Amino acid sequence: MAEDLGGRLFTIGVITDTHLNQGEDNCNSPFAVNRLANARMRHVVRELNGQDLAFVINVGDLIHPVPAVPALYEQAAARFHEQVTDLRHPLYLTPGNHDIGDKPNDWAPAAGICDDFVALWEKHFGAHYQSFDHAGMHFVIVDAQIINSGLACEAEQQAWLEADLAANKGKRIFAFCHYPPYFSRPEEEENYDNIGEPGRSWLLGQLEANGVEAMFIGHVHNFWYNRFAATDLYMLPSTSFVRQDYSEMYRARPDADAEAGRNDKPKLGYFLVHVHETGHVIDVVRTYGKTVAPGTPEPVPVDRVPPVHPRSNPHGGFGFDMRQNWMEVVEIPPTGGLDEFDRKEVRNDYPLMALWEMGVRKLRVPLRDLLVDDVRDRMRTLTRHGHEFTLFTFGAPSDRDVALIEANQDIFAAWEIGMNWEKLENIIGGIGDAARRIDLPVYLSRLRSIDELRIEAGHYYHVINQGFLAEDRGQMQDLLSRVELRGAVDGFVFRLTADRLPWEAVHEASTLASELGVQASVHLRMCWSNPAEAWEDDDWVAARISEAMLAAAVRDNVAVFADTFIDNDRGYFVRNGVLDRLNNPRPAFHVVRYLNGLLSTFETIKPGEVVETADARTVSVQADGRTLVLLLPKEGRQVVLISANDIRTLFGPEGFGGERLVDLVTGRIEPAVIEQIDGEYRIRLSGAAGPVVLMP
Repeated sequence: MAEDLGGRLFTIGVITDTHLNQGEDNCNSPFAVNRLANARMRHVVRELNGQDLAFVINVGDLIHPVPAVPALYEQAAARFHEQVTDLRHPLYLTPGNHDIGDKPNDWAPAAGICDDFVALWEKHFGAHYQSFDHAGMHFVIVDAQIINSGLACEAEQQAWLEADLAANKGKRIFAFCHYPPYFSRPEEEENYDNIGEPGRSWLLGQLEANGVEAMFIGHVHNFWYNRFAATDLYMLPSTSFVRQDYSEMYRARPDADAEAGRNDKPKLGYFLVHVHETGHVIDVVRTYGKTVAPGTPEPVPVDRVPPVHPRSNPHGGFGFDMRQNWMEVVEIPPTGGLDEFDRKEVRNDYPLMALWEMGVRKLRVPLRDLLVDDVRDRMRTLTRHGHEFTLFTFGAPSDRDVALIEANQDIFAAWEIGMNWEKLENIIGGIGDAARRIDLPVYLSRLRSIDELRIEAGHYYHVINQGFLAEDRGQMQDLLSRVELRGAVDGFVFRLTADRLPWEAVHEASTLASELGVQASVHLRMCWSNPAEAWEDDDWVAARISEAMLAAAVRDNVAVFADTFIDNDRGYFVRNGVLDRLNNPRPAFHVVRYLNGLLSTFETIKPGEVVETADARTVSVQADGRTLVLLLPKEGRQVVLISANDIRTLFGPEGFGGERLVDLVTGRIEPAVIEQIDGEYRIRLSGAAGPVVLMP
């Protein structure tokens, strides 16, 4: 179940690496995208103004010209102050290396921190470290650049921070700084982007000793998450440009207009941090590089579905099969830009960021994830953020595997065991013994035989597929009756092939599981039976996933796992997921995000009716007594006709009643445009061609 965080107390905005130029498009950077920084910052200010925020904190690199070029620095500082005069919230500033000088650095010709640069910051921006209170909580801004500098102000900050944190110990404390202490491991080697020793250990020691709840960090222009002791460490995306050296994290070349990754627009953004009574959650806001020119009128406010974090999602029955390495550690090669004498090791956290954005709780992982120490520890950490892991293995597990699962069963919500039906007698005893040792719900699956695969595909392909079908009821009953499995089986894995509609298939699995007195895990196939056939239809993916999510939300004995999270763009069964190979969103990503957000606003969701028309497939549910209708337009239709009889089937005798239309690709909520003509209702989709929801 989703964790009860208590009521939301307030929200803060956290932005970083705005890199404002001395002129609107007058920039001293050789990269073209840097000329857009001012216009992109202006867009962010307008978005923040539309939010209910307690305050905003910028965690560094406010401007691009460094203090070693004071004339340009002063001009850029003036541009920054001009922009933030329009900000309607209190603003707190953290110095970055562009604002106050680089950390001590022997291997790069950067303008390092010095007393003159500190004085320049103080002249234009005020204190370079400070703290304040809000709503009984304590907020601390640290100047990371002076750590290890040997300057007098380093010792002053150190004494101040130790005293300040000690004086506020017992309060909820949030910290902000520019440089990250580390990327992947607290003991990792120093590079251009992290804090070196001994300052790193000192700072981490202060976080641990004083129970700091979270630290928010800039500088790296990308998203990362770590947890050190009791502190969540968040590294933020930039509002201006992406650090392109980290494009090495992806198994694909940057898009043609992305300037080798520097202008990877979907990775630009900021955080909204929602502080609750017993914790906090972050809402990642992607800006997609949007710009606002000077003098542009204020935009008309748009009503959108608020997202939900996995920790807060009460309807978490839908998840993903994590087939690819979703915590991959990559060595970034030295490029001569910022590092040249060694590689730096980082973990790709964009899959995690996407899961948080979508509010997805359930993740299905292979035994391999349990075998790797760092991955195992990280999964345990992520359970704190609402994630529920299902482990899958094959055959009777070895003694080593059982011991490993038993020692780490606190990580998992369920265990799926696949088996070869022809070898059942050889393995059934081992499966039963292992399942009884583990205090987890155990689900059984089985391989589809060669003959079954030939019947399903109409042709024999050398492929592996698993899961029970409804016609396998006798086999499931047999397993439940076997003495070897007594007290060991809690559910079965069902196979939902691409030729079947999710709503009916999930209902069938739920009904059968209920009759058998077990639970169901439904595997949603996002490809067809031919391994050589590519399936890259984003509209089909979005429609299929949204219908499966709704089906999972109305049945409490079913979990649904979609088998494609990140695109499979090579190998067998090429198909699209919700993220591309750059880990950027596809349309289905937004559908999952906004449908989870919408459903989370309702406590009880019950099944309704299904209606097929020439223009759309429609599925209704009852949410807290109100009718919601998922409308899946066919072939990109933007106008859908539904008969009056079908409307009564979906909505009941009273029909429509002031409906609103939710575009699940954009999240926009608008009044539904519905016309009644000759016994039919004409519903206009306002430009949307993907899944939409009609709601009161």
